Amino acid sequence: MTLRPVHPQLVDAMVGAARPQHLGQLTKVIGLHAEISGLSVGVGDLVMIGSSHDQVAAEVVAVSPDHATVLPYGTLHGRRIGDEVRTGGDQLRIPVGSALLGRVLDGLGQPIDDGPSLSGVPLVGLHNSPPPPLSRPLVREPMHVGVRSIDTMLACGRGQRIGILAGSGVGKSSLLSMLVRGSDADVTVLALVGERGREVREFIENDLGPEGLKRAVLVVATSDQPALVRRNSAYVATRIAESFRDEGLHVNLLMDSVTRFAMAQREIGLAAGEVPTSRGYPPSVFGLLPSLLERAGTSKDGSITGFYTVLVEGDDLNDPIGDSVRSILDGHISLTRDLANAGHFPSIDILQSASRVANHVTSPDQQRLAADARKLLASYDSARDLVEVGAYSPGADPIIDRAVLLHPALQQFLQQDIHDLSEANQAWSQLELLLSLETVAA
Repeated sequence: MTLRPVHPQLVDAMVGAARPQHLGQLTKVIGLHAEISGLSVGVGDLVMIGSSHDQVAAEVVAVSPDHATVLPYGTLHGRRIGDEVRTGGDQLRIPVGSALLGRVLDGLGQPIDDGPSLSGVPLVGLHNSPPPPLSRPLVREPMHVGVRSIDTMLACGRGQRIGILAGSGVGKSSLLSMLVRGSDADVTVLALVGERGREVREFIENDLGPEGLKRAVLVVATSDQPALVRRNSAYVATRIAESFRDEGLHVNLLMDSVTRFAMAQREIGLAAGEVPTSRGYPPSVFGLLPSLLERAGTSKDGSITGFYTVLVEGDDLNDPIGDSVRSILDGHISLTRDLANAGHFPSIDILQSASRVANHVTSPDQQRLAADARKLLASYDSARDLVEVGAYSPGADPIIDRAVLLHPALQQFLQQDIHDLSEANQAWSQLELLLSLETVAA
């Protein structure tokens, strides 16, 4: 009798089927989180709650000697005490690579558009470490974004990380759409964290458009989804951007918004039993922010230029999340409601914004132009009240005289239609001409 060799994959499948299943059980459900017992699991592990035909995935967020606290990726509706719980793997794995270009993914890295299946696409773990600080190349190459006020007054570099700080309804999403379409990056990865469901398709079709989508990857987690999905969408987008950077590409990573990421982690931290501190945020929020934001930047292979919006509470730019993010990033762009209400778009307050790498990616002549324009804006701002009530006497201060004369032209230069993208060289030429003509006229 001749024995035929058994295929190795079949052997592995048979061994896996014969391996004993370790089962735990659901012991408590409180609001949006649950407690399980009977399994040896660690923080970040996945478990499956329920029978094989009716399961919901969950992630372990806290462990204690007699139970583990889990948060679901779906709903716990209908779950009962005693339901079976099985281990589901060490951590979430997501697809990466060029097959993702033009695709829309959910907060777990699964496609939600009508495109082809991503089966066969390489999978990687969700979490990663930032590049070592001493191996990061210096930011020395300019990143042009097609927005005059940014390309000149707040010049950015490839590998820089910039915060966009603003209250609600002042044009953050519209500015992001301009950055996506006007950037000279090789690839754009855009994360919509906790976004309104109505605005997702609107953003894709109206703001982004077919041309912007072709070289972009969208990761979407709407506001109605569980906290874990909303939080992980930021990690999914960052991990996808890292995979493109590892291929030697220059990547733009845009995240709207870091505040909703922090809010999702607040829900997770409070469910895990953390003590709330500043405005209800637990300590884990302020620990996760740098670990997320530091993953962008330059590496020995490529670069990730990060644009992170921050939804500040009550238009207070010094709220806990805004203040923490501003201290981590390499610059910030402040949008103000006063400018937005006046129809000034993009509503960037130049004097309240800064780029920490501007002097490294611009020439001395360009730095002189930007400094001159800033000086005029600051001079006009200091004399605004006197000028508007007619109490300022022309000739009292030559700098203020020039600032008053130049102010309308400067304001026109800083405004830009959402569909009107500019070339960086053209923007610098316009600013130089504007300042030189007004100098002669003065």
